[in-house]
Amino acid sequence: MSLWLLDASVLLASEDPDDVNHGDASQLLEGGDPLATLDLAFYEATNVAIRSWQDHAAAHRLRERIAAVADDGGLVRVDASLIAHAATIAEEHGISAYDAAYVAAARASNGQLVSCDVRDLVSRGLARLPGDAVSSPKDAE
Repeated sequence: MSLWLLDASVLLASEDPDDVNHGDASQLLEGGDPLATLDLAFYEATNVAIRSWQDHAAAHRLRERIAAVADDGGLVRVDASLIAHAATIAEEHGISAYDAAYVAAARASNGQLVSCDVRDLVSRGLARLPGDAVSSPKDAE
């Protein structure tokens, strides 16, 4: 069974019924597979909910969702080693340090990154879409 490391886009998709990945993101979060996320997700998800959506209730629900993942032992905290690895990944792939931090966290936890970011992560083979994670045979990974 694989550990799925979720970036903020998956958490946001689970809250947004208009997001094309909403159903798969919700199913992944409600499933029984081990989940983790980076502590950065608290900030990213809250920022989108408050600044873009202007929805404080959604921000609260997202923080609760992230806290539930954390309570199950799935919160990866940034440290000097992880951010150094993220900087290398960012430079190598031409992506933001934020995205690279999720890649580094997934690698450090022997997990698979799940993201809705097709342009910067999925298309480069650095992450899988929620639908791919939901339909994936876990034992084959």
